[in-house]
Amino acid sequence: MPFPDRTGSASSEPSSGRTGISATLAVNETIERKRREGVAVLPLGFGEAGLPLHPALTRELAKAAGRNSYGPVAGSPELRAAAAGYWTRRGLPTDPELVVAGPGSKALLFGLLLALGGEVALPCPSWVSYAAQAALTGAGALPVPTPPDEGGVPDPDLLAEEVARARRAGRRVRSVVVTLPDNPTGRLAGEPTVRRLCRAARELDLLIISDEIYRDLVHDPAVAVSSPALFAPERTVITTALSKHLAAGGWRLGVARLPDSPLGHRLRAELLGIGSEIWSCAPAPVQHAAAYAFSEPPELTEHVDRSRRLHAAVARAVAARFAAAGCRVPQPQASFYLYPDFSPLAGPLADRGVRTGPELAELLLEGHGVGTLPGSAFGEPDTALRLRVATSLLYGESEEQRLQALHAPDPAGLPWIARSLDRLSEVLEEVTAPQPALTGPQPAVV
Repeated sequence: MPFPDRTGSASSEPSSGRTGISATLAVNETIERKRREGVAVLPLGFGEAGLPLHPALTRELAKAAGRNSYGPVAGSPELRAAAAGYWTRRGLPTDPELVVAGPGSKALLFGLLLALGGEVALPCPSWVSYAAQAALTGAGALPVPTPPDEGGVPDPDLLAEEVARARRAGRRVRSVVVTLPDNPTGRLAGEPTVRRLCRAARELDLLIISDEIYRDLVHDPAVAVSSPALFAPERTVITTALSKHLAAGGWRLGVARLPDSPLGHRLRAELLGIGSEIWSCAPAPVQHAAAYAFSEPPELTEHVDRSRRLHAAVARAVAARFAAAGCRVPQPQASFYLYPDFSPLAGPLADRGVRTGPELAELLLEGHGVGTLPGSAFGEPDTALRLRVATSLLYGESEEQRLQALHAPDPAGLPWIARSLDRLSEVLEEVTAPQPALTGPQPAVV
């Protein structure tokens, strides 16, 4: 299952050249352009959290607005201590000296890949930027399919096979990325799979980068996230940010937790050197607000809990509409994503000339005003009739509507969300209905 290279072709080999705009950002820009043109669009393509900032965060940002000096590359002591406490409360005792802050977890991930060198093994499908960043380093990515219905973690047995094959061919695979919970599927890999992944990573001497940015948005709070740092602490880096559970994507603030091992200390030094040359330090006012956020005062934990319930309710409602249309839809377990599979509807789609995921996404957007992303954007082949659907921009057009959704006992029943759900059902019915059979005399075939 090859990843698209930087020129748009499919390849599992390292690639060179420039990359285009990230698919998630590009679809958002397309949707916004259509809206400006007066086209009604259902925005199911962009993974923004879709909620207003909590007033406490804007208050803390305002307090620090006058901070205009460069700070430590690793981040302020208060932020690193707060992030260490955040992880410690989740059963991962953390030394603040092994926390590094940056302008978003995306920048930290790129810095880590640069520091590590070599190829990175990725789950397939996986978030669009992993493979793109691996290409930008000049090393490239090694795609490995995920176990059925889990998502976010390469199948451990296949990982061992693919890494061994790549190394026999002279390729250097040095790391593996996992996403817990997952984007694009909205699924959460279970503890047995994560344990097996950690065993394989030890045997293969791979560093594990665990992207846990959606960790606090697991729909069922009784379901635990099994971080690889629990089972392979000496070789696991964890990244997270403010973007998703606190809806502060535009603030661009992320943190990385490095392992307390010789490898971790070497990697910290490399990452700080890279950060010093690329971003110098994270924005000082945002660091102050982030320190408050990671300290998890009750007003913010309650807000995150409401956000989690909202994401769960709407994601499940959207999944039900796709399932009713005949798609296979693994039940979303976290965040605001789902990954419907249209392959049971391949016949009716083929009657409309749609045989690939990109063609399906184009038909929905250009023909019906429904923005999604094809599975091929996440590393799957074009022939996969799967879409990544993000539900979080359905919460309302105004801040007032979004706040109502956040506090509603049944957000899917709110008029503006219900209208979007009904419109989605109408479109899916139009797209997947069998084409009427031709009647009457037909022209002779010569």
